[in-house]
Amino acid sequence: MRPTQRPRLGIALIVLMGVCFAGMDTSIKYAGRVTPVLLMLWVRYAFQASVMALWLMRSKRAGFRAAHLKFQWLRGTLLLVTSAMSFFGVQHMPVPEFTAIVMLTPVIVTLLAAWLLHERVSALRWALVVGGFAGALVIIRPGSGLFGWAVLFPLAGTLCYASFQVLTSKLSALESPYTTHFYTGATGALMLTPVLLASGIDVPAAVRAASPAMLVLMLGVGLLGTFGHLLLILALGLAPTATLMPFIYVQIAAAAALGWLVFGHVPDAWAWIGMSIVAACGGASAWLNVRDSASRRVDSPVAADTIAD
Repeated sequence: MRPTQRPRLGIALIVLMGVCFAGMDTSIKYAGRVTPVLLMLWVRYAFQASVMALWLMRSKRAGFRAAHLKFQWLRGTLLLVTSAMSFFGVQHMPVPEFTAIVMLTPVIVTLLAAWLLHERVSALRWALVVGGFAGALVIIRPGSGLFGWAVLFPLAGTLCYASFQVLTSKLSALESPYTTHFYTGATGALMLTPVLLASGIDVPAAVRAASPAMLVLMLGVGLLGTFGHLLLILALGLAPTATLMPFIYVQIAAAAALGWLVFGHVPDAWAWIGMSIVAACGGASAWLNVRDSASRRVDSPVAADTIAD
């Protein structure tokens, strides 16, 4: 272990990151009852772009220059679509169940790597793929009418984010994670601005109508999203990725706790079983992905990011 590594602190930051993202999703669901979701989505990305621009202006190790600008825009677009699925999806599903389905990302990455990159997939990986989807089916319970069409949001978001992961794993070693974090926010803010203007939402009126608490909550969404990803970057500088990945699934527990505190929602027994299966299979898939990446010397804070918010 290198002297600069502090695995316990890295794990603590990862756990805090999971709480941040669970808090962000819960805030989106709560504020979405009275605030336009599209406006909150724009605030989330504009906040990140602004904060990271200030960060880069003060940084001596990273700048605004991107080695592959097209990659940055494509990466940002994929993450924006993922976030849109999350922002709108949590309006129609409980946050814990939504979060658990999104955590299928490492499992989907295995499928895409086999299909698009023609990578060899071991029997263990295929077993984890089947197990992860079985866990998702336990949560969703098709035919039960429990969530209906709303499950398309986390499923589409997971597929899009897995595509983002496969793309990033091939190119992320060429970019500073801080520069990439800026372009992610800038891409989202620039693409959402004309959409927001054309949506018919009266932004000044919506801001005036919002209570001070709701305005703070909107800014909090941007803060939690930006800060959560920065915590991941910092954590990966303190401990090996394989050490940290299992703790990312603390987000499911945090989402369940906040769902109970804010909305009084408690997942039923079948949902807990499904979430446990997804966490186990997703965690194992993430660990295998990290192990294989390390063997290829591709182990960066951006490539290891399994969080879609």
